[in-house]
Amino acid sequence: MTGDFIDVRVTEVRTEADRVVSLRLARGDQGDLPSWEPGAHIEVATDDGTIRHYSLCSDPADTRSWRIAVLREKNGRGGSERLHTIARPGLRLAVRGPRHTFPYRPGRERILFVAGGIGITPILPMLAAAERAGADWRLLYLGAAESSMAFVPELRPYGDRVDVLPAARTGPVDLEALVARHTAGGPAHLVACGPPRLLDALEELAAARSELTLSSERFSPQAPAAATAAGEDKGFDVETRDGRVVTVAPDESILDALDRAGVRTLSSCRQGTCGTCETPVLAGVPEHRDDLLTEQEHAENRTMLLCVSRSAGPRLTLDV
Repeated sequence: MTGDFIDVRVTEVRTEADRVVSLRLARGDQGDLPSWEPGAHIEVATDDGTIRHYSLCSDPADTRSWRIAVLREKNGRGGSERLHTIARPGLRLAVRGPRHTFPYRPGRERILFVAGGIGITPILPMLAAAERAGADWRLLYLGAAESSMAFVPELRPYGDRVDVLPAARTGPVDLEALVARHTAGGPAHLVACGPPRLLDALEELAAARSELTLSSERFSPQAPAAATAAGEDKGFDVETRDGRVVTVAPDESILDALDRAGVRTLSSCRQGTCGTCETPVLAGVPEHRDDLLTEQEHAENRTMLLCVSRSAGPRLTLDV
């Protein structure tokens, strides 16, 4: 694998829950891995060229190994299935990162962490950081059944600050009541990762209460990537760094148009959430439709996500 990918090997494979395995990774050259902070994720390329993103869920102080957790998705696009099939100690993989799109640094405010299913992975190192900082924190961990909820044993030392809530045992949770109970009495910050319905509900709760703030990470887009009305998109041209011009049709993405023209670009989610296809903009004004870049990054127009975003004008020049 070329570019800024590094070669790693799998040193340990563990079953953490139904359909969830963790992989411990170390550099192939036995050197130190890049530093990272809680909330970071890496890109993992498998032997078939598939690239997927996984949150780091180990200790940032450990510079010799990383840990990721992989959920075998029933209706996924093959990346998790492939890793589950080939994962074994000694397996070599190419990884890139870490990327910090869901940063967390403990502050003075009370913190309510909310994790849904595999969304526990970026939360784990955040809990340890909050604990070390002496922060006032609680965790709500929601899942279908405890057998499907990874890393529950690692949470037990935190005692009653952690609520493990498998629906098979507790029934449907009243999320509004739970959040209200744990955030009563003043400002609080919600830190959440999980499925779209959970994050949508938390966004509504935070919007309704001025004393609540929310930061979250999504594994799928908040709204359909093509957020305009049917028939509203127009075609435009993309110029590459070597002067080649590729026409993007109204019904295709920049990524698909470049692929069709034989211009090689990296991609993974194709939904505007992971950042693999983030590309520098050399000229023109993009129309951003992703759920990853910040408002400031959208305003600066220095980069764009090719899988979902388009052009606000007739031409874009991209560093591809």
